[in-house]
Amino acid sequence: MSVFDRDELDGLRRGDRALIVFPDFGRDESRDSDARLDEAAGLAEAIGIEVARKIAVKLRQARPATLFGKGQVENLAVETRLVEADLAIIDTALTPVQQKNLEDELKVKVIDRTGLILEIFGERAATAEGRLQVELAHLDYQAGRLVRSWTHLERQRGGFGFLGGPGETQIEADRRMIRDRMAKLRRELEQVRRTRGLHRARRQKAPWPVIALVGYTNAGKSTLFNRMTGGDVMAADLLFATLDPTMREITLPGLDKAILSDTVGFVSDLPTQLVAAFRATLEEVNAADLIVHVRDVSHPDSEAQSADVETVLKEIGAIDGEGSAPLIEAWNKIDALDDAARDQLRNAADRRADVIALSALTGEGIEDLRLLIAERLDRGSAVHDVRLRLSDGENLAWLHRNGSVLDQHVDGEIMHVSVKLSAIDWDRFQDRVEAG
Repeated sequence: MSVFDRDELDGLRRGDRALIVFPDFGRDESRDSDARLDEAAGLAEAIGIEVARKIAVKLRQARPATLFGKGQVENLAVETRLVEADLAIIDTALTPVQQKNLEDELKVKVIDRTGLILEIFGERAATAEGRLQVELAHLDYQAGRLVRSWTHLERQRGGFGFLGGPGETQIEADRRMIRDRMAKLRRELEQVRRTRGLHRARRQKAPWPVIALVGYTNAGKSTLFNRMTGGDVMAADLLFATLDPTMREITLPGLDKAILSDTVGFVSDLPTQLVAAFRATLEEVNAADLIVHVRDVSHPDSEAQSADVETVLKEIGAIDGEGSAPLIEAWNKIDALDDAARDQLRNAADRRADVIALSALTGEGIEDLRLLIAERLDRGSAVHDVRLRLSDGENLAWLHRNGSVLDQHVDGEIMHVSVKLSAIDWDRFQDRVEAG
């Protein structure tokens, strides 16, 4: 971070012991509190934090000052001392005032779910674009927390123009620095979006469709991606193991080539800063010809996780919109189920035309998924009569590669071709002709 030292602001160190607290309001009956605690622990462990204890605290309503009631805060302070925790992770979004007051009461560092996810993204972002997005999100988050994060805010700066106006407080100067840096980052990200758009436009002229893998974090997307492409994308039992999109060519039945894209994993209560900052990354999903939603069906919160993913996909206009891509589901990790549960799940999948039950780890069901993807990409195929100049061998070869040529004959200087093409490939062919 160029504006500040992140260690000064966050103070997280690998090996720190954490007390994890889930405020359970009892509102979301579809989500198991134990599974939510396990997810929060997984997020902490993803950046090397040692989980000392996990606690769910029942709440009827949030207290503006501390979130929890007075007695609950006292109990948390005792627990913090008993497990010798270095920090407390509150698995919800805290206001700056709640965060500061809890730190005063618990006598340890306190971070909320947003801050924890931002830490993971900051550590994992590998590309220049990813680092820009994370820094922007982090600055947006910290801008409202300067009162907690800086120790010199009572100071005032003197009247040198480049250091701030007369009597400008340090917090005002810090906020101005953050606003200036955020504006610069947004300009740089806009350039990234323009570049990505140019790349996407060139790719749409290429003779193969794009399939995007989406899913909740740790659903097995990267393992499935590696299984289908023979790639080596990092795939681990770790939340947010991969953050930046990866693309590889694959072969599908009846199709010469396709592009498979592995995207960032989703998570419940994704910080609003990250939804906005990673919109450029998620645009890859919007540009896809088919979306494969990978679900971990062995997880107790599988249905709730699926709803979280679909909510974000709707927010970015990837599904349920005019011209949006079709979506199919890959019910992954059936190898983690017992025989009875596996048979029940397979039967449920067989009753649906848009679902394949599989195991990316063992390879079971992968060929069925390939067939379903090819069938969906081929849906809407029609026979078209195309007229080409005899010298246009490039487009003729393209039609042979990507369609089923039923007939072709020559009439003077014109080649008449009767070809069966999917709706996607017909649009691509028209783009090729117009661009040529």
